[in-house]
Amino acid sequence: MQNKTANQDPTAQRESFYGLLGQLANHSAAVVHDEIELVVQGIREKVTAVRSGVLTVATGVVIGVAGFMSLCAALIIGLSSYMAPVMAALVTGAALALIGAVIAVIGYIRLKKSIFKP
Repeated sequence: MQNKTANQDPTAQRESFYGLLGQLANHSAAVVHDEIELVVQGIREKVTAVRSGVLTVATGVVIGVAGFMSLCAALIIGLSSYMAPVMAALVTGAALALIGAVIAVIGYIRLKKSIFKP
């Protein structure tokens, strides 16, 4: 038995080879395109999940700030029985400003250490 490829025309073999290369290129491009679409879909899903989480955290922060403001008002009203209302508001504001400054300095120091960490 003779080999079938030996009977074929070399020109036909080249055309067949180039046809296969063309198909390979087309299929490779389709695979890359599908992979890119898959990555984009994954990113969309993650962004949706993150957006939901951020909105929940933001809602919690707004409610927390309102609660904190109510507690500050209650503290000022409570201190008003021991001192003038203006002094009670000043003492409360100064104490909160001091606490906020200390927390900010601690955060700055931690950030500075993490940025310039060798």
